[in-house]
Amino acid sequence: MTSVLARHGFLIIIAGFFAFFSIYNPVFMTFGNQLNIVEGSSILLILALGMTLVVAMGGIDLSVGIAFDIGAAFAVVALKEYGFAWPMACLVGVVGGVLVGLLNAFLVVGLKVSPFMATLGTFFIGSSIQRVFTNGGGPISYRQMPQGYRDLAVGDVFGIPTEIVIAAVVLIVYFIFLERSIWGKRIHAIGLQRSAANVAGIRVQRYMVVAFLVASATCAIGGLIGSANIRMFTPLAGFSYLLDAIAAVFIGASMHAKGRPNVIGTLVGVLFLGMIANGLNLMGLNFNLKDALSGLILVGALAFAVGQRRLR
Repeated sequence: MTSVLARHGFLIIIAGFFAFFSIYNPVFMTFGNQLNIVEGSSILLILALGMTLVVAMGGIDLSVGIAFDIGAAFAVVALKEYGFAWPMACLVGVVGGVLVGLLNAFLVVGLKVSPFMATLGTFFIGSSIQRVFTNGGGPISYRQMPQGYRDLAVGDVFGIPTEIVIAAVVLIVYFIFLERSIWGKRIHAIGLQRSAANVAGIRVQRYMVVAFLVASATCAIGGLIGSANIRMFTPLAGFSYLLDAIAAVFIGASMHAKGRPNVIGTLVGVLFLGMIANGLNLMGLNFNLKDALSGLILVGALAFAVGQRRLR
């Protein structure tokens, strides 16, 4: 029994919540609702994967929401003010995310600031820039958005919602490079013991720069989807994903044999958070009570994850 809990305890919790919500409201287990959970989790998964990369490297990125926002802002402004074709606007948005990653890399690698403080500084800088640019935080609406860009959020590919397809592609790319490539093994080596990785000949600083750039560019892709969904750029919209992205990464790490951040674990963590949010909504709880219950479930899940690691 103890060995089962150590290996599969969190999966048992997920199955328990799934059974509870299915019994309480049969709508929960319908295909349409399950598709809604997956689709609604797509943006969070994209940001959480970017976070996974940085955490695997031994850091933390509190600016994932800023990369999300800057990517959305650059793309919407490119479309609305400069008349860019939507594929070029998407590229501009990703470049905006890369700029956020460059700032993080400069602070961490160049100035030797800790990742926590560096990315927190980027968060404050990015938040202020957004408020100044929008004269206090007003949205930039673009109702005549090109259909190609709009389809990033509301379109489909062979009947599968486009945002699920995009998230799946990002997931596969991250899995191949972070879990199955030499590049990924070196990232994990840096996260486990940076000084040893340096002695082993790994160019630690170069990998750290690349990790911050890739993570921020990934989060900008989430921003493109978010802005396409609501046909506007909303300042600081990305902040709402930050804590859930961190939670998903650490939930996923708890499922790893060595407690390491990993792509599949992050996917499970994201779907767990989406399932909880959806299930509580179907229960029709008071908004404030729902948030409290979500917090309690999350804290309990993370506490169990820590206990599971110790038990293992």
